Amino acid sequence: MEVLIAGVKKKMKNNDIAAAAAKIKEYLEKERNAPLNIAITGESGAGKSSFVNAFRGITDEDDEAAPTGVTETTSEVKLYPHPKYPNVTLWDLPGIGTTKFPADKYLKLVGFETFDFFIIISDTRFRENDVKLAQEIQKLEKKFYFVRSKIDNDINAEGRKRNFSKEGVLTKIKEDCIHGLTQLGIKSPQVFLVSTFELHLYDFYLLHETLERDLCELKKYALLSAMPNIDLEIISKKKEAFKHRIHLLATLCAVGAVVPGLSIAIDLAVLAGAVKDYVLGFGLDIPSLKRLSSSTGVPYNDLCAVINSPLAAVEITTELLLQVIMVQSIDKTYLMTAEEIISWIPIIGIPAAIHFSFTSISKLLNVNLSQLTEDARRVFHRAVGIKTSV
Repeated sequence: MEVLIAGVKKKMKNNDIAAAAAKIKEYLEKERNAPLNIAITGESGAGKSSFVNAFRGITDEDDEAAPTGVTETTSEVKLYPHPKYPNVTLWDLPGIGTTKFPADKYLKLVGFETFDFFIIISDTRFRENDVKLAQEIQKLEKKFYFVRSKIDNDINAEGRKRNFSKEGVLTKIKEDCIHGLTQLGIKSPQVFLVSTFELHLYDFYLLHETLERDLCELKKYALLSAMPNIDLEIISKKKEAFKHRIHLLATLCAVGAVVPGLSIAIDLAVLAGAVKDYVLGFGLDIPSLKRLSSSTGVPYNDLCAVINSPLAAVEITTELLLQVIMVQSIDKTYLMTAEEIISWIPIIGIPAAIHFSFTSISKLLNVNLSQLTEDARRVFHRAVGIKTSV
């Protein structure tokens, strides 16, 4: 992004305003639409479909859910776009080793070239077919990760025993998986323990960190956007990603300030788009809050009760946005009008208008981002039953 900003500054210095705006818009669109294709595979009945649903922030009963069951429910390759980010797609692949998808032909049959990486899931120990698949994926220079699913079942079963230690059980499961994979020929395997019903527990966040580290910048942003808010650290990372874009968005408005008559429209469009991104990314839109209520059992009204921002859990319209702006900055209308007037003043007019626009938009975006971040944290605490004074 530093290279992009430097290029934009150069074009503005050369008075090539249209090119500067086009460059910013092109980057933001590229970032927003970067495709990410995640393959979920493993043996029959390992919990692949439940993982697909949990990753997408929906329950197994949701209308958009991948079908689940005690037997193999995936008989062909099925794609499930993320409900909020259609550029992110999870592919529920048939169990490896079934009659229709034998291990030796599996990757060719499922179309391995489509996917950015593979997540291999097992609800017990990983078996020979899992290892064969991993080795073939490695030959094709794709990334793969092992997920040991249904950890909540193991904890519940072991919890009835004397001298139960949750940490001890988790350590033993992970060590057994790593040992088994090593014995079958996988060097330094990475295994993540996950419960699709309690993503905020165990290793799901560690899985996200690993995926993020291995992806390019644009796909990293796509992954973070689509991640459910299963951890306060995820919320913080989303805030930093959004904050990093404020400079570009404010610059886009500043570029618009050079063209008299367009500044107000551009400012409002940028503000509305950014705020909608914040609300969606933090899961503070109405559909996301209802899904969270359904998956956690916490009443929807209880989740909404901890929200302070007037832009969360509502439909964001231009009228609402203007009302909120007026409250947040009583002289915002003056600043917008000032941009239009100042931009006509010879010599000093354009620099002054640019400064006005950049500063005011930056402040408004930062204020709303901070408010919505705190709301996301409060909702997270309420959803997982943690008391907070935030």
